[in-house]
Amino acid sequence: MTATIYGLCGATLVGIGLFGFLWQRHLLQRLLAFNVLGSGIFLFFGAAGARGAVLPDPVPQALIITGIVVALSATALAVALIVAHARASGRATLPEEQE
Repeated sequence: MTATIYGLCGATLVGIGLFGFLWQRHLLQRLLAFNVLGSGIFLFFGAAGARGAVLPDPVPQALIITGIVVALSATALAVALIVAHARASGRATLPEEQE
């Protein structure tokens, strides 16, 4: 029962993150939406690993831990690139998205 709830919450987070990533113009808001999407995927993997077994499967747990480390380092790199872009151009949106 709890694995189903975790799976549904993960799917909801993926939907919210995808919506935010597609509709936001500001790059930091897109990065935040992308991190919400990734958190939903991690939650879904955790629910899939715990489904139908007495002991949880260690492979999804290892993928989640590795994914969290990679997401943290990629987020730090993305924030540095967004700050450099904002300093160089004076705005935190992409040029093709200007109105």
